[in-house]
Amino acid sequence: MTAPATLFTNGKIFHSGVKPGTNAGLHRPPTFASCMLIRGSQIEHVGSASDEPIANLKAAPDGTATVTVHDLQGKTVIPGFVDGHMHLMLLGQALNKLDLGRCKSLSDIRATIRAYAAAHPTIPRILCRGWMHSMTPGGARAADLDDLDVLDRRRPILIDSKDLHSTWCNTAGIAELGANDWADVPGGIIERDAEGRLVGVFSEAANITYVWPYLASVASMEERMAAIEAAVVAYHEAGYTGMVDMAMDEGAWEALQALREKKDSEEKGILMRIAAYWLVKPCEKVEDMLKQVERAVELAGEFNAATTPDCRVVGIKVICDGIVDACTAGLSEPYAHNGHAEVPLWTAEQLEPVVKRADEAGLQVALHAIGDATARMVVDILTKYASPDRRPRVEHLELTTEEDAARLGNARITASIQPVHADPAILGAWPRLLGEHRCGRAFAYREFADLGAPLALGSDAPTAPHTPLGNIYVGTTRKSYREPEMETTVNPHFALGLCESVAAATEGAAYSCFDDHRVGVLEKGRKADFVVVDMEWEKEKLMEAKVTETWFDGARVWSSA
Repeated sequence: MTAPATLFTNGKIFHSGVKPGTNAGLHRPPTFASCMLIRGSQIEHVGSASDEPIANLKAAPDGTATVTVHDLQGKTVIPGFVDGHMHLMLLGQALNKLDLGRCKSLSDIRATIRAYAAAHPTIPRILCRGWMHSMTPGGARAADLDDLDVLDRRRPILIDSKDLHSTWCNTAGIAELGANDWADVPGGIIERDAEGRLVGVFSEAANITYVWPYLASVASMEERMAAIEAAVVAYHEAGYTGMVDMAMDEGAWEALQALREKKDSEEKGILMRIAAYWLVKPCEKVEDMLKQVERAVELAGEFNAATTPDCRVVGIKVICDGIVDACTAGLSEPYAHNGHAEVPLWTAEQLEPVVKRADEAGLQVALHAIGDATARMVVDILTKYASPDRRPRVEHLELTTEEDAARLGNARITASIQPVHADPAILGAWPRLLGEHRCGRAFAYREFADLGAPLALGSDAPTAPHTPLGNIYVGTTRKSYREPEMETTVNPHFALGLCESVAAATEGAAYSCFDDHRVGVLEKGRKADFVVVDMEWEKEKLMEAKVTETWFDGARVWSSA
């Protein structure tokens, strides 16, 4: 029996024509079709109303063709967005945390938490997100949070930094975490005062090794499953049909599989294409790091494109340095404000055997590199140990040299970028930390594209807003999505074109995890994953664009109506 068909007419069906690694330039015009025919879960034809497949449908006698006509009313159809870098369970959990993102100072943070604590007297702990180091230029201390709880209950308060590289907590939080008993870990920062007492801030590997597992442990399986489900719903609303999780671990994976089983038993499915990179943490011994790689190899053998194509383990992720705002990114010159040259979270000697083993086992390798010194180190290692055919990738690339941008292209290493991190509203501390001369090299996306690196656009949610249209707005205009009234731009000479940005957020992200044969473009034989947007095709008008429908596997999974 022929599957029912849906004919989309009177629209603008986007054809990117920008293959990963192609230099499309700033001004490439878009190509649009006017009609799209889908049947079941696949696209059957994209073209015009006069094309033979569509004309034949229209000419069929009544009752012989089961076709629903969907009038797009001039709206634009874009392939379903694929978030090239995000954190699935962390995003879902963050949706229920107090957002401090609009705070400007410690007094703002204190007032916001005090009001929230009073309004939520029964929750066992107060979980927050969105703190930036620039909000607390004098440093963050547990004592700053100790007097904020209603009725002097002194509940634990734990605050995620915006970038997720640090957690700041009060004295009750230190006690609940058991942090006084923590041993130092490679690449970890446990802040202490001059007398050796804990300050209440835990960063980098200490945060990943101790705080993240603790927060997962106090969340029930039902809560973790609900967090994942909430994240998927939020992503459907934003126009996503796929996501690449960049820090998968046992707690999140266990919850994801439990949710899959539940949804399958209800014959619903999760309705999202998920590719996961297993997080490998630094250890004193090489064999302990390689054990983590072997776990990823084991999972990839069971969950892969052949067995579970919409929920796969595709590779490993290594966080090789920190961030500029916390002065933990690896730089080739010392930080401008204090003359410090920070030690990277991973050395080349630690990283090489991990990358070598993962590549030999057929896994993809994703390496986080924000500072220029770390970027150089990871490109050195990927060009030496990672096969280009496995599509290795570097995450973030916030400060790079032109030489290393060229090496990315020459080695076909994917530049996994998050334009929303280039938002001028969050970069106020950079000139002081880096010096103006280095700020001029920040977020050099134009070089990556011009020099041949495949681009994959992501949001890094929940560290940043996850809307793909806002992400593309920042990437193309280099203006602020968070504070649209700002007139500041960040290195506009490094901007991307609109066509290549949309392509990087769809086909490019799918390419990065070997899913471009199924999704990312609108053409015959591909999955019917797409988003309907009420928009004008102009970068300056993206703030006004609205997602109106999201379709997954040929079915509408979200509508604004």
